[in-house]
Amino acid sequence: MIRLRTDADLNACVQALADVQAADRYPVHWPDDPRAWLTPDDLTAAWVAVADGAVLGHVGLTRTGPEPAESLGVALGGAVTRLFVTPPARRGGLAARLLDEVRVAAGGPLALEVSDEGGAAIAFYERHGWRRFASTRARWLNSAGEPALLHHYLSP
Repeated sequence: MIRLRTDADLNACVQALADVQAADRYPVHWPDDPRAWLTPDDLTAAWVAVADGAVLGHVGLTRTGPEPAESLGVALGGAVTRLFVTPPARRGGLAARLLDEVRVAAGGPLALEVSDEGGAAIAFYERHGWRRFASTRARWLNSAGEPALLHHYLSP
């Protein structure tokens, strides 16, 4: 079941994120305050996928997209952020269903950014028709200690 995230879900979301981070290094650096990381300042809504009381996936929608998206001249419906699915729940279309929730709520094209270290995420987005329109360096460091290379995508 996919539903809007509530504050009561945040501890379970942090546990699911910890499982993802252990498996995939997403996020590359564990945040000092993972609850706050899951709730960025410009978050307009977030959804969770739950089964048997456990959070299996998460996605957020922010008001604004990554900075390079402004140059596209496209009126964005927002940006996808903090999308993840726990390892045992993968390969069943859950990430695509979470993205569908965001698309409906946004009512317009979406942007997102993904680190070049996220090979599986990049393959997922491209397989689902997302188009890379820019690449930039982040202010944070990747696992090699260098400014992370971020790829910016626009929804189909």
